[in-house]
Amino acid sequence: MAKQVQEAYIVAATRTPIGRSGRGYFRNTRPDDLLVAAIRSAMLQVPTLDPKAIEDSIIGCSFPEGEQGMNMARIAMGLAFDHPVGGITVNRFCASGVSAIQMAADRIRVGEADVLIAGGAESMSMVPMGGNKPSFNPEVFARDENVGIAYGMGLTAEKVAQQWKVSREDQDAFALESHLRAIKAQQAGEFTDEITPFEITERTPDLATGEVTTKKRTVNLDEGPRPDTSLEGLAKLRPVFAARGSVTAGNSSQTSDGAGALILASEKAVKQFGLTPLARFVSFAARGVPPEIMGIGPIEAIPAALRYAGLQHEDIGWYELNEAFAAQSLAVMRTLGLNPATVNPMGGAIALGHPLGATGAIRAATVVHALRRHKLKYGMVTMCVGTGQGAAGIFEAV
Repeated sequence: MAKQVQEAYIVAATRTPIGRSGRGYFRNTRPDDLLVAAIRSAMLQVPTLDPKAIEDSIIGCSFPEGEQGMNMARIAMGLAFDHPVGGITVNRFCASGVSAIQMAADRIRVGEADVLIAGGAESMSMVPMGGNKPSFNPEVFARDENVGIAYGMGLTAEKVAQQWKVSREDQDAFALESHLRAIKAQQAGEFTDEITPFEITERTPDLATGEVTTKKRTVNLDEGPRPDTSLEGLAKLRPVFAARGSVTAGNSSQTSDGAGALILASEKAVKQFGLTPLARFVSFAARGVPPEIMGIGPIEAIPAALRYAGLQHEDIGWYELNEAFAAQSLAVMRTLGLNPATVNPMGGAIALGHPLGATGAIRAATVVHALRRHKLKYGMVTMCVGTGQGAAGIFEAV
């Protein structure tokens, strides 16, 4: 029977900026290219690590098809390194990235690996929500308790808003605060440690001459935060998921493109290669919830992760609670009694964006660097998950 024989440490953590899907930074950038950039940048953080010590990679992606199909993890390893490195692409929708980190940490903790890469990548510009050919098993509709699996995410947020009595005004106020915190953090340089600048190449054909004009630019901040966001502006937006609903585009997460990568190592590898641990992976939990109110997933997952770690929710100094919707974020915070000051201090997905399967890895990079910068001990990455799940992972600054 396997049991923990060693600790798993994060020794490098980085991410790309997050671009708006469709018309943003990365609308023509492949997700595997974003992932390769994040991996290469993570490797630069550990110059003493022998690349050949990397044994495998685990990469999260919510819709692993098209440009992010063909086992993107292995493809990215092939592009990032000059020697063969294995890779597996895993899918727990919005928790794919943090699940990849958990799986890598578990491999190390039971002694089956010493150095692994974990991360996530998603292009919602190139592969839409639901993928290119969504198909539900007809049996899903045979039982009332499963019908919610087929609900759009926005409708589930409306259900949460109704059941947890989260008003439109509270949702809009929460959304505004997300933007205000994100703008303040950007202006203060809070994201510098975690973001890898990305050079975008834009090619435009000249139909008259037949020539192609090439322009390059480097982006180093998330594209989503809007300085002009106001309560008045948010109040004007119409509900988009229910006729008399309260969930709008303004109090929902942005659809986005991005990638994140972390390098995990055992204590043996840390000593062997002279690495500096940034954080220790402490615990993880995932739980199922009714799919029609999938947004409450963290209400079940957070206490479980805390219990495994032997901690109370007050022990967590920094929560990255993915803002899928303001409605579900507020429902989670109120039900668990979380201190709003410790939840998404630099803004969340409403302002920064939510590239689905990449988000867990991206927000893990945020937590790891924020804990060190603000001299805090414990941080958590948590989110609700489509089809009715919640996930939570805990990190300890070293």
